[in-house]
Amino acid sequence: MDRSRATSRDLTVLAVPVYFAAMGAEYLWLRRQAARRGPSAGDYERRDTLASLTMGLGSLVAPLVAARLLRPITPGKGRYGKTLLGVTVGAVVTTTAADVVARQTNDPAPGRPAGDGRRTLRRWSRRVSAVAGVTAVAAGGVAVTTTWASLLAPSRLWRHRLLPDWGTGPLALTAAILGWDFIYYWNHRFMHESRYMWAVHVVHHSSERYNLSTALRQPVADSLGTSIPYGLLCLLGIGPELILTARGVNLLYQFWIHTETIGRLGPSEAVLNTPSHHRVHHGSNRQYLDRNHGSILIVWDRLFGTFEPERETVVYGLTKNIGTFRPDRIADHEYVDLLRDVARSTSWSERLSYVVRGPGWANRHRAEMEAAGNGARSLTSDPDQLLAIR
Repeated sequence: MDRSRATSRDLTVLAVPVYFAAMGAEYLWLRRQAARRGPSAGDYERRDTLASLTMGLGSLVAPLVAARLLRPITPGKGRYGKTLLGVTVGAVVTTTAADVVARQTNDPAPGRPAGDGRRTLRRWSRRVSAVAGVTAVAAGGVAVTTTWASLLAPSRLWRHRLLPDWGTGPLALTAAILGWDFIYYWNHRFMHESRYMWAVHVVHHSSERYNLSTALRQPVADSLGTSIPYGLLCLLGIGPELILTARGVNLLYQFWIHTETIGRLGPSEAVLNTPSHHRVHHGSNRQYLDRNHGSILIVWDRLFGTFEPERETVVYGLTKNIGTFRPDRIADHEYVDLLRDVARSTSWSERLSYVVRGPGWANRHRAEMEAAGNGARSLTSDPDQLLAIR
């Protein structure tokens, strides 16, 4: 196989006509069945479908735009990389100083007078820490993610490979697909278990419908995440062009499992990810949260304790749905909530926990803080109120 030709061929782009043909067939089938079975979460809804298609188009355009915007501020590569680091350090120092002032100007114990000057200083220090804290997290996050992508690019790792080139034969392709599938499982799981990665991935879970158009509702902010690099396969002698092909195979496989029109598939469900398994993954039912992360194979979930079979009817969407079809809100709502939490934080441990810990932790902590502020009982004793944000 010619390497340059393989690299220039993106299977997911070539499959676009197939995507639309399959969606058309599914739509006609569901419409025909609707009179007999009634409405279903698998039915197409015009605004929802348009939102999914818009996000799919955005996921193709966004990496091109992000590359042009982020390249100049990438530390170690871009001309403004040092400026970004300087902004991050300055914001961290300012936030830390404001935190110290705020703690030292806390209102005194009950019964002791508190001067208006102390209260004013505390109020202003909190405002400064809110702005500077958000700046530090945003600038620092961009610095980390751009540096991560630059250092671990497949082409760079390929030059430092540890094993000889496997070539482009069937064995090498199989190894690439299996290797991609294994890494994908952990990256997908990480997206559900760390909030800044969930902010990237939540786009895909935001629809309350489940049909083939949902498969195209893809994230647009991948450049703001840090994943286990698929380029690690290059260190083992699997070439970048095979990794690109493995990516295409992976994404093509995932398209067809976003449907309610296919039921159980018998013995194959022990090994393969199927529509039934993936319906569970998209469920907001409590027992379905953060389950079945596999792509082609479900064996990773079975091995690492995240498998859940489909039993009760799946309720799709988030545990707290956003109630909009606007693409901008679909893309940014979790980032807005995350930065709002950071702005309200009073310490670095709290800020960083809101960023890197799971979305469930953020929900629990926010509920506890609100309960404490209202003088109410802690909500930690009522787990039903503390479902992870999805």
